[in-house]
Amino acid sequence: MAASSQRPAAVQSQEIDLLNKSLAYPDLSTAGRELAPHVAAYENDRDAIVLGIASGGVPVAREVANFLDAPLDLILIRRLLAPEGPDSLLCAVNVAGSLVLDDGLELSDAPATPIEYFLADAVGELKQRELVCRRGRAPIDIAGRTVILVDCAIRTGSTVKTSMGALRKMRPGKVVGAVPVASPEGYAAVVDLFEELVVLAQPQKFGNAGVWYRDFSRPDDNHVSELLDPIKNQRS
Repeated sequence: MAASSQRPAAVQSQEIDLLNKSLAYPDLSTAGRELAPHVAAYENDRDAIVLGIASGGVPVAREVANFLDAPLDLILIRRLLAPEGPDSLLCAVNVAGSLVLDDGLELSDAPATPIEYFLADAVGELKQRELVCRRGRAPIDIAGRTVILVDCAIRTGSTVKTSMGALRKMRPGKVVGAVPVASPEGYAAVVDLFEELVVLAQPQKFGNAGVWYRDFSRPDDNHVSELLDPIKNQRS
């Protein structure tokens, strides 16, 4: 049973604590196959695109994209600075091939200070990672499109917040979140960021994402690139 931001709070509360350790997903791909039917409403959305948050979200997103017959791409995050502590984290994010910087970050064409060199190197590393993961694919324009944002879990919500901050700058038409499992606190922290958020279960005692998978093996960047290849012919 999926909890959605469009459903009454009373219904959502009945779905809390549906999972326990004995009911963990076998692996990330299986979780994706269980998640996919809960976003079936977007199967006929010709503008839909599925974005998996690398790396754990990509096997989940692949199954969702295949079910919807929608294109699949990535969100890659490089955490950079926390000028005022953990809650002020600034990141560089690659969204389907496009680099997006958090407000407050600027890259210099001619680095001169240690912080400028650090930022230039870090963004360079992110670009290199994108080359490995996306294998030179052209960036995808998501302006006006329906984005299905997929991850393997939500614990605190910080990764989702970073992803959504970058996504919104690219002006999608609609963003739907979809994850197999979330902590109640994480769900509450991000639900208002989406037009719709689908979560299959919200166990009260969450721990960490790996608790909810018997095999929590996540793909390395080379394997991520292979997961982007369509399982069957997908629309572009």
